Amino acid sequence: LMLHKGMSKAEAFEESVRMLDAVKMPEARKRMKMYPHEFSGGMRQRVMIAMALLCRPKLLIADEPTTALDVTVQAQIMTLLNELKREFNTAIIMITHDLGVVAGICDKVLVMYAGRTMEYGKARDVFYQPVHPYSIGLLNA
Repeated sequence: LMLHKGMSKAEAFEESVRMLDAVKMPEARKRMKMYPHEFSGGMRQRVMIAMALLCRPKLLIADEPTTALDVTVQAQIMTLLNELKREFNTAIIMITHDLGVVAGICDKVLVMYAGRTMEYGKARDVFYQPVHPYSIGLLNA
């Protein structure tokens, strides 16, 4: 923030606290003095999301944002991403192998295999009326 936005150290600290609050980090100000190993997996994910949004990007690329998180925390992170998408007016490209994760948040879905697009369309069309055999196989797995 000091480099990208020309903030002072104190301003950058306060903006970081605000962003941790935005990602629903409990006791955000207290967390600023903690080390990464003191955070749970879900808290670490929230920190990374906060860091990604600090400069207010138009596009956020979330690569496997819920991997290694338990189901409850996965749902919290996906709800958070959905809220932040609206609040920050940010588009999100979600990269995941977990179709259940994208079903509730994505407007459009692109199914890839070996680096090639197999199917692309509105999420409801791809999930409820898949056309490509690979998409059908994924959904039946």
